[in-house]
Amino acid sequence: MDRRANLASRLVLVVTPCLAATLLAAVAAPELPNPGNPRMTRAQQEQLGLQAAAEVYKQMPVLPDSSPETKYIQDLGTRLYKTIPPEHSWPFQFHVVAQKEINAFALPGGPMFVNVGTIATADNEAQLAGVMAHEMAHVYMQHSAKQQEKASLIEDLAGVAGAVAGMKGGTLGTLAQSGVQFGAGTLMLKYSRGDEAQADAVGAIILWKAGYNPVALAEFFEKLATQGGTGPQFLSDHPNPGNRRNAIEHEIAEWPAKAYSENSAQFAAVHKEAANVTAYSAQEIAAGAKSGRWAAENRKNGAVFPGLAVTAGAPEAAAMPRASLAEIQPSSSFRSSDLGLMRIDRPENWEEMRGQQSGSVVIAPKTGVAGGAVAYGVVIEAVQVRDANISAQELTARAAQSLQASDTNMKQSGEIQQIAVDGVPAGSVELETISRMAGADGKPQREHDWLVAVPREKRRGILFLFVAPTTHFEQMRPAFEKMVRSVRF
Repeated sequence: MDRRANLASRLVLVVTPCLAATLLAAVAAPELPNPGNPRMTRAQQEQLGLQAAAEVYKQMPVLPDSSPETKYIQDLGTRLYKTIPPEHSWPFQFHVVAQKEINAFALPGGPMFVNVGTIATADNEAQLAGVMAHEMAHVYMQHSAKQQEKASLIEDLAGVAGAVAGMKGGTLGTLAQSGVQFGAGTLMLKYSRGDEAQADAVGAIILWKAGYNPVALAEFFEKLATQGGTGPQFLSDHPNPGNRRNAIEHEIAEWPAKAYSENSAQFAAVHKEAANVTAYSAQEIAAGAKSGRWAAENRKNGAVFPGLAVTAGAPEAAAMPRASLAEIQPSSSFRSSDLGLMRIDRPENWEEMRGQQSGSVVIAPKTGVAGGAVAYGVVIEAVQVRDANISAQELTARAAQSLQASDTNMKQSGEIQQIAVDGVPAGSVELETISRMAGADGKPQREHDWLVAVPREKRRGILFLFVAPTTHFEQMRPAFEKMVRSVRF
């Protein structure tokens, strides 16, 4: 009997650790996946997000950080992002847009915006946290950067011409290249169904770690789907990956049991307050953006994007350091630069710099460029076009239209002219906008741009955009024309 007891005891000692390991594995806490390493660096993603966030403050009515709604969203956002390991986290920040429609979006690098309509529509804090965790997951997984990699060969000329505008300082053009677009009172980001499924899965982990039921995320999307026209933009920007609730319930089935939070006194108060906030429709916001209303009202209300330098009366003028004519004057001596698809001569005292977009080059004086904006010099962009036999006239017209679309201040100031570049038919047109460098009096000054577009074989084109303030453009023109004459494909 004693021998059987001793044997049983030894068996328990052997078996119990195995059972314990199995049980522990079954109830292990979920961990966030490795987000990967896209080619776009963290610094580039953060810069892109800051550019887009600054544009939100121009394009949309934003509540000041002192508002009850913003303070609450900041507290809730902090509770969520603290679940992310520091080595994979981002400098998240949280803001509220005074818009009636349901929407929320998080930009690369961490800026997040939640519409008042979203706060008012959520049934409880867990649902609101679910929306924010889903958006936070897009940032965590770096979906915007990964989408840009998938679209490395852009087939639409308008998008690539927008990149030229971005390189010379047109923020909207740069953002459009990375899938961040403004229109009809909304901000749109490109997400696939795969991205959405991943954002649900990662958002569910963030919610669980923060003490919320992950199913609340699916509940809010289901609520939107039943409300018809109240949330179409949000649903179109966030394509349903299918069986959202089932996928989340299946994922969390093996997670440890937890006492979830659903509501708080703070949510109840802000939910009630949100119904009384003056909010605007998407159409009203789009109209206000065109007139510059929101930039002015946000400044008046104290809603200024952190770190954003605002030039009074000139929302599109950048705070570039002023440069004297002596600093930017092109040398009479030229040297040759090999750009791969072509060679071009440049003033000896001007530098060759790679632009923000792949396939782009800036040739400019060092003091004529700052923070990605070009006030003096030339932006050269290799583009992919859809039409195999596009004419020089059509290529130039499309590029000019895209530049004007991405820079609301830019206007064509002359007719398209036929010229030749290295014996190849090309188009030439003059444009005008506001310079990214203030004038001698510190006020915004006009800028003159000269666009030259050259169709090439294999559905390619080369765009040259010569840039200088209007007061100095004619002094720069001889050097610009000499550069065009020097091109050898």
